[in-house]
Amino acid sequence: MKKLLCMSLMGLVMACQSEETRLPILGTPQVVAINGKQTQQFPTIPDFSFINQNGDTLRRLDLKGKIYVTDFFFTTCPTICPIMKRNLLKVYKATDVQLLSHTIDPVHDTPAVLKRYATDLGIKDTRWQFVTGDRKKIYEIGEKHYLITAQQDSTQPGGYIHSGHFVLVDPNGHVRGLFDGTTDEGTQQTIEAIALLQKEFPD
Repeated sequence: MKKLLCMSLMGLVMACQSEETRLPILGTPQVVAINGKQTQQFPTIPDFSFINQNGDTLRRLDLKGKIYVTDFFFTTCPTICPIMKRNLLKVYKATDVQLLSHTIDPVHDTPAVLKRYATDLGIKDTRWQFVTGDRKKIYEIGEKHYLITAQQDSTQPGGYIHSGHFVLVDPNGHVRGLFDGTTDEGTQQTIEAIALLQKEFPD
């Protein structure tokens, strides 16, 4: 009896530990009715269409079923962007997930400009894509769906304001983490969270 009780308690502890190490799903869930039963559904990243550094179209469908990390930047940023890109390069080298960087200055940051920027970072493949597109759509997907700030602001250095976060997205399109991309600690947290998510979604 004692042995059975101990085994049960061990199982409960293991289950609790498993739940504790599972990354949360971020965003405000909506209550929907499925087969007459109300349930919560968390928001997912919607369809999008942007142009990458090679001039190719990238859509949400291209990332379906993949873990990816995304951020927002602009190539002439005089403040946090260079730090973020150095740190995201560490994530690129330490993991095998897709990376996606959105410019918030699409007028200046053409595919050709993004290509030079990627090349300067040593990126030659498309596992890290730098995308441009319609300004309003970039800002909308950033603020409404990736849960970060991305806007023009003439009072800020460079004329834009944006979040310094790395956003981790799971294969189902749920946001699973926001990490400070301007710090070594936040960068390491990103790498560790990717490892956790890969356990949840093994290939």
